[in-house]
Amino acid sequence: MHLRNSGKGFGLVMVFLHWLVAVAIFGLFGLGYYMVDLTYYDDWYQLAPDIHRSVGVLLFGIVLFRLGWRLADRLPAPLPNHSRFEIVAAHAAHWLLYILIFVASVSGYLISTADGSSIDVFNWFTLPSVTGRARDLETIVGDVHYWSTWALVALSLLHGLAAIKHHVIDKDDTLRRILFPPPGH
Repeated sequence: MHLRNSGKGFGLVMVFLHWLVAVAIFGLFGLGYYMVDLTYYDDWYQLAPDIHRSVGVLLFGIVLFRLGWRLADRLPAPLPNHSRFEIVAAHAAHWLLYILIFVASVSGYLISTADGSSIDVFNWFTLPSVTGRARDLETIVGDVHYWSTWALVALSLLHGLAAIKHHVIDKDDTLRRILFPPPGH
């Protein structure tokens, strides 16, 4: 199996990054959804936000790397049974997913640093605040973060349903190409 993409399918790097990002997005969304109802006396009150912020910062870096890899590597050719609409819609959805990930990441960072605090990422490194104390910023970007994460998860689910549709109804290799890189491509 090859690291890079070919005309037939995705390489190991893109397959790994695709699923790593997918797991991180749904994990962050689930953790975020869970932690908003935590009370001060809950054991996860401090830990959940720290994990959420740390994984979010790492996800931002991974998506930057993935985007760079995607721009440097070729994309597999569309399958012959894909209509022009499906090809354009898939490209648009992928770019919108990237945009939503960046909006969610930046807004999450701004929520956490609006009071001048930095973000400690798993005790590996610290990300400082770029805003200092910014009055009302937390509220404004909180709304952006909320809606961008819901849009990201909704579009991700639609993306997954489209892949399942291709697999079950169209019986093509769309889903297989991102699950398993073709051997020796």
